[in-house]
Amino acid sequence: MKTIVIRYRVLIIVLLAVGISSIFDPPFARSVTSLTFAQLKEMLLVIPPIFILLGLLDSWVPKEVMVRYMGEGSGVKGVVLAFLIGSAAAGPLYGAFPVAAVFMKKGVKFRNILIFIGAWSTTKIPMLLFEISSLGARFALTRLLVDIPGIIIIAHLLSLLISKEDVRILYERAELK
Repeated sequence: MKTIVIRYRVLIIVLLAVGISSIFDPPFARSVTSLTFAQLKEMLLVIPPIFILLGLLDSWVPKEVMVRYMGEGSGVKGVVLAFLIGSAAAGPLYGAFPVAAVFMKKGVKFRNILIFIGAWSTTKIPMLLFEISSLGARFALTRLLVDIPGIIIIAHLLSLLISKEDVRILYERAELK
């Protein structure tokens, strides 16, 4: 029982806070509850398709293929693929992390995983199309041309700053999942 309380302490604190706020400010508590259920619904609609696609990726694409195209010796080809996969993705950023874990299991280079996450969060094709329609092509393409080198630079710096031991531990943890 004690380990359950420790494990879920943040959830318990939040539930207590919402319970207390429902006494002092019922509209606020209803708003918090409504938003929570809306986010939960969104997650339940997004996460299952991502896990289905991950299962297919895990079983259909051999590790050797991923290593050849996105692994240590992949060079520019791996960077371009990381950008294309990340940019073509749909869904919120939290969907990128299970994909990154599968990439780790498949031997994808750490820098390419960081580029993939950066592309997922910043260069999505649907977002680019929305920006073109609402803010104009000049703005959207300028932002994209600034973001692409920015993502590459940040991924490179992070891969230099994070120790090889920490990266190894991340890859080992991905193997366990």
